[in-house]
Amino acid sequence: MALPLKFFYFWCMVLMTSCKEKSLQQKTTSLPDKPDSVTTFKPAPWVATSNVYEVNIRQYTPEGTFKAFTEHLPRLKAMGVKILWLMPVTPISKIDRKGTLGSYYAVQDYRSINPEFGTMEDFKSLVTKAHELGFKIITDWVPNHTGADHRWLQTNPNFYHLDSAGKAKYAFDWSDTRELNYENMALRDSMTAVMKYWLTESDIDGFRVDVAGEVPVNFWEECIPKLRAVKEIFMLAEADKSELHKAGFDVSYPWEFFQLIKKIAAGERNVLSLDSLLQKQDAVFPSNAYRLYFTSNHDENSWNKSDFKTFPGRKHTPFAVLTQTLPRSVPLIYSGQEEPVLRAISFFEKDNMNFRNYSRGKFYSTLLKLRNSNPSLAADASFRKIKAGNDAAIYAFIRQKDADKIVVILNFSGKEQRITITDNELLGEPLNVFMGTKEKLTLNHHFNIESWGFVVYEYK
Repeated sequence: MALPLKFFYFWCMVLMTSCKEKSLQQKTTSLPDKPDSVTTFKPAPWVATSNVYEVNIRQYTPEGTFKAFTEHLPRLKAMGVKILWLMPVTPISKIDRKGTLGSYYAVQDYRSINPEFGTMEDFKSLVTKAHELGFKIITDWVPNHTGADHRWLQTNPNFYHLDSAGKAKYAFDWSDTRELNYENMALRDSMTAVMKYWLTESDIDGFRVDVAGEVPVNFWEECIPKLRAVKEIFMLAEADKSELHKAGFDVSYPWEFFQLIKKIAAGERNVLSLDSLLQKQDAVFPSNAYRLYFTSNHDENSWNKSDFKTFPGRKHTPFAVLTQTLPRSVPLIYSGQEEPVLRAISFFEKDNMNFRNYSRGKFYSTLLKLRNSNPSLAADASFRKIKAGNDAAIYAFIRQKDADKIVVILNFSGKEQRITITDNELLGEPLNVFMGTKEKLTLNHHFNIESWGFVVYEYK
């Protein structure tokens, strides 16, 4: 669940107008841990090379169950997926329910399984099989609000923000929910307890926390160390706030980045604007804070149609490559992007995704396997912007860690662009990753790159 678009657009406009479009030409970011700007913990080593695949259980298969989804695990493993994020698996409230099936984010009971999807034993079986294949598995957690018939409304009404008549309130247009009140210390203890329950009961590996920034930061400062005392976990915040990393989150949402790439896709900004944004993130976020770069997720697909309207057809590819190759990236792929599913998936009704062709499967598999095999695409590897052509259209950079090096050249325009090799670090016979062939690159060598095209070179 994301905050209403008007809220995001207002703040994005405020933030983006404050950024100056400065070039990162020839600047190297080595991304070391800086004592004055690191988080209070170090993410697990495997996080730096990981990726996230969001699973919409209801819509993933005709059955919409854990058992049916389990059949896809070998395919996703072969594709290179590392972390499976399951949208909320808890029961959905019936009071004020939206649509026939309701929103996953209107939680009726924090300790139970949505019967649509199966049983707790079915869920545990999915977690076990995922672990056997080497996946980490996280679930969506909704701590900001409950559904409108959660039992706490009867047993603990002071867990909620109440109006003058003593009725629990809801935020924004989320009329099927009731907003929790974190000034109540007993609520904090209860929320921490139910999160620990899932770690111990089902052996999941962490949480994607819905609207994490709406919950007080000091709660996360108290809660996350207690969760990490149970096991090594992965914490993903749906929020663009640097202080959440200092509270213990590994990864956060780069909403400002996402709004910017939508403007680039629409021709409203050019790629020089990426430079100032990356500089800003370097200055604001701790050096071991990772970002969840994406071109789609459940909100963007169902409500904003971004993955097939904003990034249609070939236009999708340079943005997808960018999300997978930027520094500090833990990239996200949403259910169906590998098909691709080119329509808005219903949020409150059954709406099967209908996997058939996996026509983008090879594209994503190539990117994910490159991230898995080449240390230069680890989130903490160095980044250096290079010049390769028209700066307003071409975004090119080097990622490097020790002897391993990747060069990425992206055309963010609807016109063919001329690329010229002028940087000595590009000379040699690198592997063109997507073509599968080696190319000899000499000084002043040039070639054309198609509209919305991309080239990724691997140097060994």
